[in-house]
Amino acid sequence: MNPRREHALRLRIEGKSYNEIQKEIKVSKSTLSSWLHDVVLSDKARARLDGRMREEGAKMLIKMNKLQTKTAEERASVASEEGKNKIHTLVQNDLLVIGAVLYWAEGYKRLQVRGGRERMGHKISFVNSDAEMIAVFIRFLLETLKVPSEKIRLTMRLYAHINERDARAYWMRATGLSSEHFYKTTYLVSGASKGVRPYNRLPWGTLQVEVCNTSQFHHLLGMISGVKEALLRVNMPALPR
Repeated sequence: MNPRREHALRLRIEGKSYNEIQKEIKVSKSTLSSWLHDVVLSDKARARLDGRMREEGAKMLIKMNKLQTKTAEERASVASEEGKNKIHTLVQNDLLVIGAVLYWAEGYKRLQVRGGRERMGHKISFVNSDAEMIAVFIRFLLETLKVPSEKIRLTMRLYAHINERDARAYWMRATGLSSEHFYKTTYLVSGASKGVRPYNRLPWGTLQVEVCNTSQFHHLLGMISGVKEALLRVNMPALPR
């Protein structure tokens, strides 16, 4: 018998796969198939071969998943870069629109009513967990609304597991404001204790930015109305009223 065929037969009887045999004997799989197609495997060899096939299948699945992940990451990177390139430069008037839209989306806009009558005093109140969004809104207050920095009040809304000192340091870096701007922290019940969301979803809680100025509050609502009317004047579907 051909020595290589005899070697291949011995390896197959041991329960080796065609791929393993090919590494030792440099022949094609078609040649191996013609040599080994009628080999009857023992239970031990079959079990070994089945285990090897499962192992190879798992490795292939992991490889495919990694490839799919890499492809998805590359597509996301390209899409992100394309989106970023659509934004060129921002001018001062853009900050006005950005600030108004941020407050339109995330700010407190409802007029306060007591005893069926609108209260005379209102305040700007903006809450978010996104440090960059908070920083942009504070810049809007300072540069567009010309709010004196000492008039800006900050209140942290934290969960019990968040260290208050660390959180204050984080929000001070994010806002560029000192500890004198921070008022008494509000503690919230963590949704994690109810199984609603992951424990660390908001690692630094949220920050409330307030300016107690009724005139500025109404001025900001007027900016939002101006944005709405500007949108209606361009060639866009009508906004619901």
